[in-house]
Amino acid sequence: MDNQDNNHVVRDYLAPASNREFIEALKKSGDCVQIDQEVDWDNEAGAIVRRCCELEAPSPYMTKIKDYPGFSFMGAPLSTYRRMAISLGMDPESTLPEISKEYLARTNSEPIESVTISKDKAPCKENILTGDDVDLCKLPIPLVHEGDGGRYVGTWHAVITKHPESGDVNWGMYRQMMYDGRTMSGAVFPFSDLGKTLSGYYLPRGEAMPFATAIGLSPLAAMAACAPSPIPEDQLTGMLAGKPVELVKCETNDLEVPANAEIILEGEIVPDVQVEEGPFGEYTGYRTSPRDFRVTFRVNCITYRNNATMTISNMGVPQDEGQLLRSFSLGLELEKLLRSQGIPITGVYMHPRSTHHMMIVGVKPTYAGIASQIAQLAFGSKLGPWFHMVMVVDDTIDIYNWDQVYHAFCTRVNPVRDIRVYDHSTGTPLYPHASPHERKWSMGSKVVFDCTWPVDWDPINEVPTLVSFDAVYPQAIKDKVLSNWESYGFDAV
Repeated sequence: MDNQDNNHVVRDYLAPASNREFIEALKKSGDCVQIDQEVDWDNEAGAIVRRCCELEAPSPYMTKIKDYPGFSFMGAPLSTYRRMAISLGMDPESTLPEISKEYLARTNSEPIESVTISKDKAPCKENILTGDDVDLCKLPIPLVHEGDGGRYVGTWHAVITKHPESGDVNWGMYRQMMYDGRTMSGAVFPFSDLGKTLSGYYLPRGEAMPFATAIGLSPLAAMAACAPSPIPEDQLTGMLAGKPVELVKCETNDLEVPANAEIILEGEIVPDVQVEEGPFGEYTGYRTSPRDFRVTFRVNCITYRNNATMTISNMGVPQDEGQLLRSFSLGLELEKLLRSQGIPITGVYMHPRSTHHMMIVGVKPTYAGIASQIAQLAFGSKLGPWFHMVMVVDDTIDIYNWDQVYHAFCTRVNPVRDIRVYDHSTGTPLYPHASPHERKWSMGSKVVFDCTWPVDWDPINEVPTLVSFDAVYPQAIKDKVLSNWESYGFDAV
């Protein structure tokens, strides 16, 4: 039921409002395992999380961390669609199309502005470290993978910044490695929102850029930090949750952060210093970025909740939450874009196991060249740098059924006519297939696979007939076989 609260429309979505509420919801549904024996921050916690990702096992909640009494770890927060459904307040058994439909409905609603609360009411202010007390080593920062360049503070978080002229606030998930007790370094790509603000304003002026890193966010706030949506992330979080996000002002700068986050790091990005960062096991399932001098974050203040929980995403072989969420949000944002241009699409899906590199677009091919038009819109958009393959199928193919998609790819694509390559494009430094030079300069190539039948083929005499249960039998026969399936002796489907 809707009700009015502070001029905001509040909807009862039952979405967990904090990371702590999320953990309790996961325990209730059987999607979280509490580990009470001591776990080492040095590789052991990371190994547990990685194993959970690869088995699609419940999220591990580790309550006793070696050397860090009073802290805990939560791993793999959103690495399954069940946990995504729970984060939205939906039934864990919800299907991906149902989750997608709900996400689109909520994000097509009116924006929900955040509210600012006083510091004495903000849980993230229960402990405040400033001056000589600031030391990242006081936090249980994990060594996520053996071979990483260091301990990574930020793997499931939001780096919060503001453009000084436009006032636009960005929440982004940019990895951050602890360099020393007050310094972090991380990869910030030039095409990202933070990268554009840095290169377009702060670096040319030699000015430090304020930042805040929020760790242990509500699942929907973390989801928003991953999403390529044009909606401001705090408002997007509110739209997904159905109620305003509570923010609180930082101690040492003018930024505002989620009040119920577990840990907040405040500081500035320094323009005249770069320290080494990396390598790091990434979402592609490879360690591709070498150790190099990268963006430097200087920490001036740490605030955290009592008994704070640090969230860990362990990127690697699919699927983890980064792959799942970026695949989910990239696909839905591309669907919005294509529909806004009047393209007769039936849907867009990006399988998490593609490490969000391939878009599958379903379309009703009513005119020639529609696959090329889709690819040009997709690759030319803000989303373009994050994927390099588009596969277009017609409306007879279930885009969520990889068997059908793969069959269409292998049987309908003419190697000369239906594969088009776009060279000299934007890529990411994390593409495993890219050369070291291409990674350094964010260079890439793109390809579209047109899996539709040519529109000038006669549908009766030239388009081959698909031979399948659904396609070639009369409806009466299909109904009879399905209704008698178990009586034939088969297991229920």
